[in-house]
Amino acid sequence: MFTKVLSLIPDEQRRHVPLYLALIAACALGQIAAYLLLIPVLQGLFDGDYGRAWRWTGWLAVAVVAASICSYRQMVVALRIGVGMLRDVQTRLGDHLSTLPLGWFATADSGSISRIVVGGVRDILNVVTSLFATVATAALVPLGVAIGVLFIDWRVALVMLISLPVLLLVSRWANNSYSGADRRLDAAAAEANSRVVEFSQAQPVLRAFGAIGSGNRALTAALSEQRRASTRMMVASVPGLMIFALCVQIVFLILVSVLVARTTGGGLAVPAAIALIAVSSRFIEPINRAAQLSTAIRGAGEAADKISDFLAEHDLPEATEPVTPDAPEIVFDTVEFGYRDGDTVIDGVSFTVPAGTTTAIVGPSGGGKTTLLKLASRFYDVGSGSITVGGHDVRRQPSETLLRQVALVFQDVYLFNDTVTANIRVGDPDATDEQVRRAAEIARVDEVVDHLPDGWDSIVGEGGAALSGGERQRVSIARALLKDAPIVLLDEATSALDPHSEAAVVRGIHELTRDKTVVVVAHRLATIAHADQILFVEDGTIVEQGTHAELLARAGRYASFWNERSRATGWHLVSA
Repeated sequence: MFTKVLSLIPDEQRRHVPLYLALIAACALGQIAAYLLLIPVLQGLFDGDYGRAWRWTGWLAVAVVAASICSYRQMVVALRIGVGMLRDVQTRLGDHLSTLPLGWFATADSGSISRIVVGGVRDILNVVTSLFATVATAALVPLGVAIGVLFIDWRVALVMLISLPVLLLVSRWANNSYSGADRRLDAAAAEANSRVVEFSQAQPVLRAFGAIGSGNRALTAALSEQRRASTRMMVASVPGLMIFALCVQIVFLILVSVLVARTTGGGLAVPAAIALIAVSSRFIEPINRAAQLSTAIRGAGEAADKISDFLAEHDLPEATEPVTPDAPEIVFDTVEFGYRDGDTVIDGVSFTVPAGTTTAIVGPSGGGKTTLLKLASRFYDVGSGSITVGGHDVRRQPSETLLRQVALVFQDVYLFNDTVTANIRVGDPDATDEQVRRAAEIARVDEVVDHLPDGWDSIVGEGGAALSGGERQRVSIARALLKDAPIVLLDEATSALDPHSEAAVVRGIHELTRDKTVVVVAHRLATIAHADQILFVEDGTIVEQGTHAELLARAGRYASFWNERSRATGWHLVSA
């Protein structure tokens, strides 16, 4: 565990590690000297030789002061290493998080990620700042004391040396006895965290269906499981801790018994025996302290494993050679893709979107339409085949180069818990306030701002909770307008909007797509009819391809789809 944690120390802090280890060793030597110097001090006192006792007390004071100075210096160096590691590991985790394929997030939850990035890093920081020094002291000090006692009485020293591995094995057994319960508690806590976040974010839905309070079964079940896991953890830990404490007391009793036997047998003087009893009580103190920290040590080990496993997750390979994009054209060449091994979502799809044209993708839900947009922007890597954007394979372009060519507007709009202006500025962090306001006006965000309490500085809430779906979509379009990329990937989200919001969003989309290369997952009939080409996608394949007029003339799947949509737009309620 310690090796894995120390391997996470960044290179610029690694030069401090030798000094850190040397200070721990020096501190341990100071403590060993202090414990052993108790023997001549006590002997002098019991013998009535106070001059000798004071001389040895002086050396004892020197050892204590030296140990204290080394301990202070060790903590300063540890803090320097720890802060550097904290910054580096969290940066690495954040950078790695941004390079993982979105498929990874389908099986991960926010609670687990948060526990790794926040709690896990805090746990391994604790290793550097305190746990490693405690464990090293627990190993070095008793061993050093036992070796020192060899020169006074080898029988007592032998008992000490034999007891050390025994106590180590008992401590390890105690830890293993409830490690499974601890892992279950960690999993239950992660699930409970996720459910609490979900519960707070989904209040409108929960209240609409009366699933609040005890009615929210998922949250209640997660909290109940966390309580049960906590109880099992405590029950599982008690026997191991009690047995370890009992073994510590047995070791001390054996040491006292040996000393008494040696004293009554004439092998040891009474003052020396009393001094050794005092040293024996201190001998087991570091071991006891380390045992009390066993839970923190085990937690740090698991945190190190989780962080290492997370960093080992395969990210999307990043191209290093710079490329210069050509005309904003998109080409899919026999692309196959599945979110999981053995699963095919896109099957042999080939098509070209010429520069400056609009391609509409239509078809039944679940056919793979949105997946095509995400593949074009390399949210995932294809299983086989290739996708080129701007004349270069997306896998051969640095992410910054690829995404600079593409503006994305998807159905699911996420807004940060920040101001309206800051959320629009995501499209171009270097944009001026005038450019931000211009993009916002085109997308009709100014109409939204007029009704907000703090105007442009209003906080929109987590995920944009303070805004309606149509208002969030306007902010999303303003972002894309501000970015002004030559290619627009658009998953239209106007079907669920009220007429006023839909009209505002459509005007923004028209401005966004003016003179651009556009690929749109289309829901509105007007968008479909005016596209330069239409792809009818079903079950991951292109069933039909052509213009609106050509596809209607074929009287195939697209024509049936068009007729159904046309009839649906004219439905109305009839009174009985």
